[in-house]
Amino acid sequence: MTRYTRQELYRMMAAGVIDGIRFELIGGLLLGKTREGNIHAATRDEVADILEAIFGSGYWVRSGATLDLSDACVVDPDVAVVVGDPDRPEKDNPSTALLVVEVSDRTLAFDPTTKASMYAAAGVPDYWIVNIPDRQLEIRRNPQPDSAAEFGHSYGSLTTLRPGDTATPLAAPSGAVPVDRLFF
Repeated sequence: MTRYTRQELYRMMAAGVIDGIRFELIGGLLLGKTREGNIHAATRDEVADILEAIFGSGYWVRSGATLDLSDACVVDPDVAVVVGDPDRPEKDNPSTALLVVEVSDRTLAFDPTTKASMYAAAGVPDYWIVNIPDRQLEIRRNPQPDSAAEFGHSYGSLTTLRPGDTATPLAAPSGAVPVDRLFF
């Protein structure tokens, strides 16, 4: 298997070598992204809308936008909250986020393992998985070293919430996300 760096990825994209292909660079490997179904897309949009209302000015709630987590990891999470202003974007992609949310249906085996380790290694303090099949919100926090994890890090805490519960982002402690609103 050929491994690539972020710089090689961006050179290939600029040259049109991988034009029109949906993928992420994870651990140096180009991994194809599955197409979204309607429920996935609606859930992603709902999460983004809720978080935009909670975070407001000074934060950018990015939907499907790229994070350059490391030289070997370039990903497009469903939703990521970063410090910044969407009306004045920086030239470079963010290298971390305050909160990352993955809407998980077809990627349920991948998001709580590989992606969790990758986000923990990047120092993302708050990682949420909207688990569509099980109708639950999984909140992972406290990134920490873990030699057994794929990227050498994992999350020290996991909280599982269900419809009827309310989630609160670490970076917006006065915000409330009704879990009911995440499922259709």
